[in-house]
Amino acid sequence: MDFETLYSAALEVLNPRKVSEDVETGGVAAALATDKGHIYRGVCIDTACSLGFCAEHAAIAAMLTAGENRVESIVAVGWDKKVMPPLRELPGAADAAGQPGGSGVSFAGQSRASKGAFAVLLGRIDQGI
Repeated sequence: MDFETLYSAALEVLNPRKVSEDVETGGVAAALATDKGHIYRGVCIDTACSLGFCAEHAAIAAMLTAGENRVESIVAVGWDKKVMPPLRELPGAADAAGQPGGSGVSFAGQSRASKGAFAVLLGRIDQGI
């Protein structure tokens, strides 16, 4: 899956808004592609307490809900439509995939966070997109 397709998919759900006095959502959006060619998207939820979560979490949750668990690539964009670095938890999930006690989510073709899916993302961050 090419970067532009994932970037556009993330932009489609990017919609920063205040839901209530204590909740904002949609300021960050993510899109991921699976090894089966499907795209899953998610947005962040920011709350005044610790119940919120990141857009990447939401996209991964959507993928898992649909019965898939292999991420080929993932892109996150902020309210300004610029690509953001992936969650700090994702490299650990990639390294732990398939290991005893691991996340169960695997990131194709990568043994370290600087390879595979993240290489595409990081290349775009360097370009300021």
